[in-house]
Formats: sequence, structure tokens, C-alpha cells
Amino acid sequence: MRALVPSQSQFAGSGRDDGRTRTGACAYDDHALGAAICPRVRKWLARYSRKVGRSWRVDETYLKVRGRWVYLYRAVDKEGNTVDFRLSPKRDVAAAKAFLRKALRTQGRAPLRITLDGYAASHRAVREMPSENEVWKHTKLRSSKYLNNLIEQDHRGIKSRTGPMLGFKRFDYAAITIAGIELLRRIHKGQFALGSLRLKNQAAPAIWNAVLAP
Repeated sequence: MRALVPSQSQFAGSGRDDGRTRTGACAYDDHALGAAICPRVRKWLARYSRKVGRSWRVDETYLKVRGRWVYLYRAVDKEGNTVDFRLSPKRDVAAAKAFLRKALRTQGRAPLRITLDGYAASHRAVREMPSENEVWKHTKLRSSKYLNNLIEQDHRGIKSRTGPMLGFKRFDYAAITIAGIELLRRIHKGQFALGSLRLKNQAAPAIWNAVLAP
């Protein structure tokens, strides 16, 4: 399968050089992450994003950057649809709050319920969110390892792509790659209303070509 990748200019000054040749706004390459990383693709698809449910399962998983663990905060709704994600160098109250703020901006509304595992910092973050934004005051917090199995299983779709990469050299490269993987997962889950564009149930390359067509 061929997909699309960002132009070399997007990494100008970053010091990145992986030996691949790129031309145009998003050139073809041999892996499926390419176009999902392209800002033009993400911006275009955002217009067709479906709203997720208001019962969120929130959890963190782990990745390695330069040999050190970093933390990927993620949430799905009770149907398994991706709510949002955020890569963080730390796992603490501030990191959990930053993720919740990002998820609120993405979805435009707070959840009615948030389910967590037993990690105390995340519980504290949810409890303190209403003090900075009243939209969180109706959100109910609960702890359930059983209910959070849903997102723990969903992590596998991310780890199956990052595992063979054997870690990342830089945090920003990891964040860009994760954004691409998460977008591919959302397409696979049917989280974009593409029926009117005759793209429903199409694989990622067909969507890339529609977005980037002249």
C-alpha cells in the first residue's frame, strides 16, 4: 500500500533526514502514516468529524523516546470511538489536566461521565477541572478497571504500529507520528462522515487522494 507523507519543507531546520525523497505538498511514500501526518489532510478531515459519546474512558500508555518512557494520554467513548490523545513527558496532575483541556477543545463539550483506573493523579485532575471551567461541573467521575478494559484494548491499535519502530529519537517526532496513527485509527473506526463524498468505507489511500487532488 502506498500513502502520502509530509513534504521535506515541513521538517526544515529540524535536522531530520531519513534518506527518503519528498516532493510537493505531500509526496508518496511506502508507509500508511504519511498523509495522516500532513496538516492539510488533518485540517480537511476535521470538517467531517463525528461527535463522540459523552461517557469517556481515560487511560495512559507508554512509549520510549531516546530510551526514556513518555506517556500517551488517550480517551475513547463507551462505543470505542477515539475522543482525543496527548503525548506528555510526565504522568502527573498537570499532564492529566492538559489532556482534559485538549479533549474539551476537540469535542466542544465535556463528558457526562469519566471512567478511570486507580491512578490518583488522574482522579485529582478530574475533580479539580470544575474550578477552572464550569462546563466540567456536571461530569461524574468513577473508577472501574473492568470498564476501562475497553481503552486498554484500544491501546493495542497504537502499540502495534509504534512497537516495530523501537522507540523515537525526539519527542516532537513521536508526537507527529502518534497524531498520524490516531487519525488512521479514527478513519478505520468510521469516525468521519464521508458518505456524501462517496468515500464511505474507503481505505486511507482513497481518502488521501481525494483530499490532495488538484
